[in-house]
Amino acid sequence: MTTVRLNSADPLSVDTDALIVGFLPGQDGPVPAVSAESLESAFGGRLAASLRAVAFSGKPGELAKLPTFGAVAAPLLVAVGLGGSPGHEELRRAAGTAVRSLAGTSRAALALPAGTAEQAEAVALGALLGAYAFARYRTDGEQQAPVSELTVLSEQPADAAERAGVLAESVCLVRDLVNTPPSDLWPARFAEIAEQVGGKAGLSVEVLDDEQLRAGGYGGIVGVGQGSANPPRLVRLAYRHPEATKTLAFVGKGITFDSGGLSLKPSASMAWMKSDMGGAGAVLGALVGIARLGLPVNAVGYLCLAENLPSGTAQRPSDVLHSYSGKTVEVLDTDAEGRLVLMDGIARAAEDDPDLIVDVATLTGAQIVALGWRTAGVMANDDAVRELVVEAAGAAGEGAWGMPLPEELRRGLDSPVADIANLHPERWGGMLAAGIFLKEFVPDGVRWAHIDMAGPAFNKGEPHGYTPVGGTGAITRTLIGLAERHASI
Repeated sequence: MTTVRLNSADPLSVDTDALIVGFLPGQDGPVPAVSAESLESAFGGRLAASLRAVAFSGKPGELAKLPTFGAVAAPLLVAVGLGGSPGHEELRRAAGTAVRSLAGTSRAALALPAGTAEQAEAVALGALLGAYAFARYRTDGEQQAPVSELTVLSEQPADAAERAGVLAESVCLVRDLVNTPPSDLWPARFAEIAEQVGGKAGLSVEVLDDEQLRAGGYGGIVGVGQGSANPPRLVRLAYRHPEATKTLAFVGKGITFDSGGLSLKPSASMAWMKSDMGGAGAVLGALVGIARLGLPVNAVGYLCLAENLPSGTAQRPSDVLHSYSGKTVEVLDTDAEGRLVLMDGIARAAEDDPDLIVDVATLTGAQIVALGWRTAGVMANDDAVRELVVEAAGAAGEGAWGMPLPEELRRGLDSPVADIANLHPERWGGMLAAGIFLKEFVPDGVRWAHIDMAGPAFNKGEPHGYTPVGGTGAITRTLIGLAERHASI
């Protein structure tokens, strides 16, 4: 497990295997963002020229490695670009980029701007997230171990890195869950993990099995899960603080594998559907983080867990479900299943009398079409709430964009036999129509936001910044940030 600490040591003399230095673009070549004169002098005035020779200019995301030949104590210098005016997210990404490149190295020190507690935390968090590796199933030895010891060179007190450590562990918990194959993460197993890690963090945990879900009227969760040999679960996590004046409720979509049900997905679309529980993972990670940080806020989390498979017992297109809220839903497409489990979770969460409900889901391919792989869509029944969530995501460094809920799309969800249908007949605006569907299950007067993170939850491309291939842990930090904002109200 990777550890991080702060140390005020001189970059030239720090005892480490690799020295990571952040560089800014300069007129005469890249310039170290910290200890510029001493570093250039240590390399005999040739550091900038050496970096220019390998086409390194200090732009964001650039990386170069140089042997130091004894110019400094570390045998390897890793130069990482920061760009012209690096903010906290640029620091996180630079630290993550550099640390990712050092897999197989035991120790690394980071000489990036860390003059404030916020900067030191950003560097520490980016480094920890960049050090992540999922090697549970590797037997060939090709997966090199991540950097085990990280030192952020900063004069800030040691506790400046504590929040970074909590956030990183929360995000990496979610990454591990998303990366775990569905053969090892079915609904009951996910619930067991939630009980274990939640209990360790001091959360109260309640699990409803399939019989209790049927008896309780959770028709959406039951309907989605009834086609699988692995029955569904609903997990309720709760954190209470004696000084809290606000209560937040988070609801996560937890489809541990999504085949589409009888409305079967194409095989190419099914290959990465182990990630369809990313919303529930983010809720679990956030609740654990909130508890470990001891935030003065009350928080509850609902993990709506099911496996969506086709079989002789699976729900059928044209079935009508009786939701927990009492409303009936005609199922037109069994692959529009996430909204069916969330409708029950949202209605149940409203009974906790929260000041805000936020549901998180890998809900629609339409989100990816509209906003791409790195930007989540945020919808809400209150403009101020939508902007609050977008701001919290931005502060955390997670891409999010506010989206509308056009009233004219509601008619497309009309059903001739039930209160509402689970699918809009037109493909256009599919992300928005899904949000409008969920809004129907939010009681009047309850503030609510919906985050569709179908793309950001799973990186199918190349690693970038502190983001690895596979599970990303997206939106976990946003939810913790929302809790911190409500704790300060």
